[in-house]
Amino acid sequence: MNEEDNIPALLRAVSEALDPAQIPYELILVDDGSSDNSWAVICEQAQSEPRLRGLRLSRNFGKEGAMFAGLAEARGDCCVISDADLQFPPAVIAEMYAVWKSGAADVVEAKKRSRGKEGLVYKLFTKAFYGLLKAMSGYDLNNASDFKLLDRRVVDALGEMPERQTFFRAMSSWVGFRTETVLFDVRERNSGKSKFSPKKLVKMALSSIASFTSAPMQLITFIGAVSCLLSVALGIFTIFFHFPRESVEMLCAALSVVGFLLSLIMIALGILGYYAARIYEELKNRPRYIVSERTDGR
Repeated sequence: MNEEDNIPALLRAVSEALDPAQIPYELILVDDGSSDNSWAVICEQAQSEPRLRGLRLSRNFGKEGAMFAGLAEARGDCCVISDADLQFPPAVIAEMYAVWKSGAADVVEAKKRSRGKEGLVYKLFTKAFYGLLKAMSGYDLNNASDFKLLDRRVVDALGEMPERQTFFRAMSSWVGFRTETVLFDVRERNSGKSKFSPKKLVKMALSSIASFTSAPMQLITFIGAVSCLLSVALGIFTIFFHFPRESVEMLCAALSVVGFLLSLIMIALGILGYYAARIYEELKNRPRYIVSERTDGR
C-alpha cells in the first residue's frame, strides 16, 4: 500500500538477487487500495518486465488479505511472501530457495537476527504480544516474520483453510510440514514510512490472538472460579467476625470489592462480545479480498 517509490527499487533488487543464481520466477505485486500512484507504477513496470504481474484490490483489505490474494494468484512450485519496502532483503530469497531445492524443507522461514531500528515502545509491544501468544497457543513466533518460502503443497493447504479472518504468520506454522530457518538482518525502509500506527498494531494483536486461541475465554472461567472462592472466603470471614455497623472502612472495602467484580464482569462480556463479533463476521462468509484490476487487463 502506497509504495510507488519502492516498486522500481524492489524490481531491481529481486532481479539482482535471482538472475545470477538462474532462479526462474514471476513477481506478483498486490496493490492493497493505495491512494498514491502505486498501481500506475506497477502497470508501467509490467510493460517492460514480462515476469511481473499486478493485482489491484478494490479497497484496502489489510496485509492479510493482500498476502492471500498474491498466494492465490501465484503459479510457481514455491512462493515467497515479502514486503515492498526492502526491509526484507531479496538476497535472502536465493538462500531460501537453495534450502527448498535441496528437499530439506517445505517451509523456509526467514527469522530476524536483528530487528533494525525500532522504537522502545514497539519493541516492548511486540515482545509482550508474542509472549502472550506463546503462553496462550503454544506457538513461538518471536522474531518470526511473514518473509518465508512456501512449497506449493503448503500454499494449497493454506488456500483450503476457510476462515475469512486470518493470521498468516501463525497459520503457516499450524499447517505443519517440514520447516527450516534462515536468519536475516532487517534493513531500513528504502523509502516511505511504516503503515502500522499504534492503533493498527493493537487491533492486529487482538485479531491475531482471537484468530488462533480461545484462551481468553478460558481465562474468564478461571477468573470466575477464583472470584467464587474469594467470595466464599469473605462470606465465612464475615460470619465469624463481627464489625461495628458504623464501620466506614468495611463499607468502603465492600464497595471496592463489588466495583472490582463488576469490572471483571464487564471485561468478560467484552471478551465474549469480541469473539461473538468474529463469529458473526465469519458467518457472513464475505471474501478475504476483491480484485478490481489485473495488469493483464482482466
